[in-house]
Amino acid sequence: MKYIQLLFLGLIITACSNKIIQNSEVKHKAKDFEFGVWISADAKRSDESYSVEFKKYHEAGIDEVLINTGTSPELLKRLVPLAKNEGLRVHAWIMTMNRPGDQVALQHPDWYMVSRSGKSCFDDRPYVDYYQWLSPSHPEARQHIYDLLEGLAKVEGVESVHLDYIRYPDVFLPIGLLPKYNLVQNTELPDYDFDYSDASVNAFIKEFGRDPRKIEHPEIDMEWKQFRLNQIKNVVNHAYEIAHKHGKKLTAAVFPYPEMADHMVRQRWDKWNIDEVYPMIYHNFYNERMNWIGFATQQGVTDLKGKNTKLNTGIYVPGVETEDELRKTILLAKENGASGVTFFDGPAISDAYLKVIAATKESLK
Repeated sequence: MKYIQLLFLGLIITACSNKIIQNSEVKHKAKDFEFGVWISADAKRSDESYSVEFKKYHEAGIDEVLINTGTSPELLKRLVPLAKNEGLRVHAWIMTMNRPGDQVALQHPDWYMVSRSGKSCFDDRPYVDYYQWLSPSHPEARQHIYDLLEGLAKVEGVESVHLDYIRYPDVFLPIGLLPKYNLVQNTELPDYDFDYSDASVNAFIKEFGRDPRKIEHPEIDMEWKQFRLNQIKNVVNHAYEIAHKHGKKLTAAVFPYPEMADHMVRQRWDKWNIDEVYPMIYHNFYNERMNWIGFATQQGVTDLKGKNTKLNTGIYVPGVETEDELRKTILLAKENGASGVTFFDGPAISDAYLKVIAATKESLK
């Protein structure tokens, strides 16, 4: 009888302990659900104007800013203390494979990706004029990117190096954008299928003994597809080593979920060595309803299961029509496993929306 009483008491204690742990975990998760914004910097702006902007974000409950300084370590060094003084963490946001106007890269036409139709991003760019994509297979182009990454990683106080455009040009545009370009993309079109540059083709021939330019249907050749996925993966994994060498994390803005990213831009981000991903789940780009934000978030979280990679749902502010929708997008992200949400972009967030963000964050505590 005494044994049964002790056993029963033990079960009660265990149950209570588990409940305490669960409650603690819930509070911890709520506390850890964080908010960020992407912004682009302008060296001509005053320190005072940036301090005002950063203070506004912090007062709205935003925890971090991901800043594009055009890969300028000097501008980043200037902005980091200003942001930190207002209670914000700073990530160094870099356009990685797409390097529009890069004066070093433009001296080397052979560094650029080439389409199946033989058009080089150096002088014949797909979709828009700022699509100037470097080949991840070209050793010198890769090294140039690594040098830029390292320059940012060396800046004191930076939380991470944040990769953007870490992919190939869009094989398929988001369906909501097709009318803008008067395009129908029912298959992989030669003008939007990259990288047939000499550097990439020669590397593939060395590994597989075949020339992808002579494959009858390259769009269904699995080795050719996987080779290109691996070229991006290799860049990311080396960037991870660079960032960690300098005590920084590696993060990236990516397409909505891995299978979709694979299909649209040859980007399989659940296979990378990376600390955090920020999938751009811009539902209006894909003619999807708001609930799709939850679906895409959950898909990414599921694909990352077993890895130490956090996921922060990216929200496109101009695509959110009401204050109530904004609140719901944040909750959809959290309910489906995201570690936080990040808004594109900071200047697009109205004062009314900032109040919604602040109130929503407070409700999650």
